[in-house]
Amino acid sequence: MKKSIIDELVSIFGQENVLTDREDMIAYSYDAAPVEIEPEAVVFPTTTEQVSQLMKLAYREEIPVTPRGQGSGLSGGSIPLKQGIVLCMDRMNNVIEFDPANRLITVEAGLTTADIDPIVSEANLFYPPDPGSVAFSTIGGNVAENAGGLRGLKYGVTKDYVKMLKVVMPQGDIVTLGSKCVKHVAGFNSELMFVGSEGLLGVMTEVTLALLPIPQHRESALAIFNSLDGAAQAVSDIIAAGVTPSTMEFMDNATINAVQDFKDCGLPRDAEAVLLIETDGEENSSKAEMKIVQEQVAKNDLREFQLATTTDERDALFAGRRVALNALASVKPNLILEDATVKRSVLPEMVRGIIAIAKKHDIQVGIFGHAGDGNLHPTFLIDQADKEEMARCHKAVDELFQLAIDLDGTISGEHGIGLEKKPYLENQIGASGIKLLQDLKRMFDPKNLLNPGKMFDMPAESA
Repeated sequence: MKKSIIDELVSIFGQENVLTDREDMIAYSYDAAPVEIEPEAVVFPTTTEQVSQLMKLAYREEIPVTPRGQGSGLSGGSIPLKQGIVLCMDRMNNVIEFDPANRLITVEAGLTTADIDPIVSEANLFYPPDPGSVAFSTIGGNVAENAGGLRGLKYGVTKDYVKMLKVVMPQGDIVTLGSKCVKHVAGFNSELMFVGSEGLLGVMTEVTLALLPIPQHRESALAIFNSLDGAAQAVSDIIAAGVTPSTMEFMDNATINAVQDFKDCGLPRDAEAVLLIETDGEENSSKAEMKIVQEQVAKNDLREFQLATTTDERDALFAGRRVALNALASVKPNLILEDATVKRSVLPEMVRGIIAIAKKHDIQVGIFGHAGDGNLHPTFLIDQADKEEMARCHKAVDELFQLAIDLDGTISGEHGIGLEKKPYLENQIGASGIKLLQDLKRMFDPKNLLNPGKMFDMPAESA
C-alpha cells in the first residue's frame, strides 16, 4: 500500500489505531474458517465519522475494505480475500442508550453480544438471540450474519430484534434506517437489507435492538434415547403436540463421547442421542409444557428422562452442549463445521442422510445442533494434511448440501455463505437469484469494494 494512503489512514484514525506490519496483522488474516489471507492494513475506528472518512478514501482510491468484528465467523466472511484494508470494529463497543420503558437498547457494532444481558437484566429484560459464540462475537457480526442460537426455536434470530441501524455506505454516506416505533412503514423496510448481508452492502456502526421480559420460570430436562431416529422423531412430535420449547438441542453418540473425553458432563456414553429441552414462561404453563414434552419423548425409544430441579442441575445439563464444538475439535487435527437446516418434519430423514453420507465416504462425523428449528451442525472430523481424506470430505460436504436442498432446506441456517459456501449458493437460489444479488450489490457498491468475493462473484470477478 502506498505511503500516502497509510499516512491518510493515520491522519483519520491515529497511529495507535492503524496496523501495517505483517507480524501485527496476522491475527486479522483469518477467522474461524480454514483460510488465511493477509491484508495490507488494519484500522480500528472509534466513531462513525471515521468509518465514513475511510470509505470515502477507499472509494476514491478503489481499495477493497473488509469489515470485521471479533473474527468468530465460520464461513470465511471476514477474511480479506482481495487484501486491501481490514476495518476492525471491536473498539466501537459502547452502549449509546438503554431505554427500558420501550424495551430497546442502542449499541455500537463492536459491543460483544454477552455484554447486553448484564446491562438490561436489572430492568428484568433480556436479549434473546444467543449464538454459540455469544461470549466473544459482536453485535455487528451477529447482524451481518443474521446469527441464531439455542433459543431460536421460540424466540427467533437476530433479524427479529433489529429495529434501527446506522450504516456507512460504500461511498461514505451515513444513513439511519428503521425506527424505534413498534409500527413503521415510512419507506422501504431497508434496515433488514443489511441483516445477513455479510458486509457486502454497507458498514453498520450502530444498532438498536428490541428486548423482552425475562421469563418467570424455566423447566430443563435431558432426554436420553436408544436411537437417532427416536430423538429426531421426538422433535417433530413435541412441536406437533403444540409445545414450543425455548431450547431443544440435539447431540449424537459421537458428540456425546467427544464431550465426555473433553470434559466430564455426566452424559451417557452408550446413548445413541440426547435432547436438551427447556420450556419457559409463567411457572404453571412452563411445567405443563414440560409434562407434554415428557409424554412425547416417551413414545420415541426413550431410555431415560432427567428433569433438573435446581439451577446447578440445569447448568450441568447444558454444560455438555456448550462445549460440543470444542470437544469435537479435539478429536482430530481439523474439522469442517456445517449448519445445513431443514424443516422439523424431515429431521429424521436428514439425520439418517448425514450418517449415510459420512459412512459412504469413510469420514468421521459428529452431529449436534438446534434440533427444534431444524438447524443441525454436522461436523466432519478430518486431518487436512491427509489429501485423500480431504478429497472424500469435500465430496461428503457436496452431498450434504444437496441433501438439504432436496429436502426443501437451506445450505446455511446461521453461519452465512462467505467463502466456504459460495460454490453452493446457486444450487439453492438458481442463476436468476444470483443475478438479483449481483444487481443489488452493484446498486449499493458500484465499485465492488466492500468485502468483495464473498457470497457470490460479480461478473468481472468471474471473468
